Amino acid sequence: MTSKTSLCAFEQARPMLMGLAYRLLGSAAEAEDVVQETYISWSAAEHDQITNPDAWLTTVCTRKALDQLKSARKKRENYVGMWLPEPLHTTTQETPEDRVELSESLSMAFLLVMERLAPKERAAFLLREVFSSSYEEVAQILDVTPASCRKLVSRAKTNIKHKSDHFVPPPVQQNEMVHAFQTALETGETAPLAQLLAADVALLSDGGGKVNAIAQPLLGLDQVLGFINQAISPATRSGRAWVEELNSCPSLITVDGSGITTIFTFSYNDELKINAIYAQRNPDKLSAVR
Repeated sequence: MTSKTSLCAFEQARPMLMGLAYRLLGSAAEAEDVVQETYISWSAAEHDQITNPDAWLTTVCTRKALDQLKSARKKRENYVGMWLPEPLHTTTQETPEDRVELSESLSMAFLLVMERLAPKERAAFLLREVFSSSYEEVAQILDVTPASCRKLVSRAKTNIKHKSDHFVPPPVQQNEMVHAFQTALETGETAPLAQLLAADVALLSDGGGKVNAIAQPLLGLDQVLGFINQAISPATRSGRAWVEELNSCPSLITVDGSGITTIFTFSYNDELKINAIYAQRNPDKLSAVR
């Protein structure tokens, strides 16, 4: 394999590698580091001895992401406040997100469920259920037996079923709800928005200890609407906001004179009402959107 051919092989695999690493880590910056490390390993490899470049790259990327995940989990033990995944611009990602399962697996709700899984469970589920690898392929990547691999995927499915109540409304309906949220922030009038929120709606915010953010989730319609009316709306009116696709869903970006202040993403229940509002405010996690 020539150097040009090997580079082409890596670049063809890059979008998939980035998508896999991001879903494992919940961080675009960390995912990019893992993909770069994978490229370094690929550059140093004996390509003539590699019969399946995609399988080789997927294996190396997954293992490096799992190593990174161990380090990230230790850091998150000392994280200030709530931790939320880093938003990702999906309109600029060269990934086959037209597949529904790929698109849904980028949502904030899904990524937070992934956080509750053990690292190998997370990897096994993503490789098998999202990226359609065979059990034998996943077992080889994770260095476990096929039987153990099936158990990992089964446990992950059970945990996801028990902990996830995420549903995806049609894009037009999502846009309408996000625009209603934007109107509520800009006008302070929350009554129309209240009709679109679930009774048990939650609001979560990640400031990373660097900007103001709520320390614990706000739960229930009254708490969430009260906070929107008293805190979020007044802060938003001094700047501007617009709707953009992030994590394969319409999201709201708010900006003041210093740049992006908050990225709001949403999840929905089986009644297709907003059941969670995620407010990402940590400046370190807004750079991918800038």
